[in-house]
Amino acid sequence: MPELFGHTRARVAARHALITPENHVNSTVPGITGATAAVLINPAMGARFAQTLVTFQAGGRARFADPALETFGYVLSGELEITLAGRCQRGREGAYFFAPPGQVAELVNPEASTQLMLFQKTYVPLAGVNAPEPVLGDAASVAGQPFLGDPAANLQVLLPDGPAFDFAVNVFAYQPGGHLPFVEVHVMEHGLVMLDGEGVYRLEDDWYPVRRGDVIWMAPYCAQWFVAMGKRPARYLYCKDVNRPVL
Repeated sequence: MPELFGHTRARVAARHALITPENHVNSTVPGITGATAAVLINPAMGARFAQTLVTFQAGGRARFADPALETFGYVLSGELEITLAGRCQRGREGAYFFAPPGQVAELVNPEASTQLMLFQKTYVPLAGVNAPEPVLGDAASVAGQPFLGDPAANLQVLLPDGPAFDFAVNVFAYQPGGHLPFVEVHVMEHGLVMLDGEGVYRLEDDWYPVRRGDVIWMAPYCAQWFVAMGKRPARYLYCKDVNRPVL
């Protein structure tokens, strides 16, 4: 429904934010052409990473090769070609890539209106550990596991969990009525996009109805909890920082 008379579901607070599709304003982002880019989360709001929605026109393209930044991309809809580390993959919904710092990733030949969600952050090296390897994958081929033994909450881990990676990206799926088993409060920061369904997200002392396309930022130690509502499963894609010293 159009947001009439200045009403919006969006909110940007000191330690969390909800951005809805109705709020998007496009920016020009270097390295991305023939596409619109909506910067939804970045350090201007207090985050330590950036989350950007890219919507390609036919013939659009993107290239990522920053020596300090790591980039994760996930195809939300449509289809495009991903070239990374000498490999080429034609990716549809659920295809993803991870480009370590300095590794060139190129996205070309998209169908019109193809949408890609990007997570980008400055890589934090770990003494004695090599940088992570590039990854090309498809969420459809990643086995999920019941979260803490609950079959109503299923977790897919998209990147290797090892000391080289300071960054994790997962897909969480819930059956109707499924929920996180407790209110989480932890050091990891999150960026999140709703992929399917709807539910209610608790962020600190506020409760937000959320649905497909909504984006959430959660700062470290932001109290958080989710329940899937309605008659269909809910899924979201989220990132978090991992595997680094606490000081």
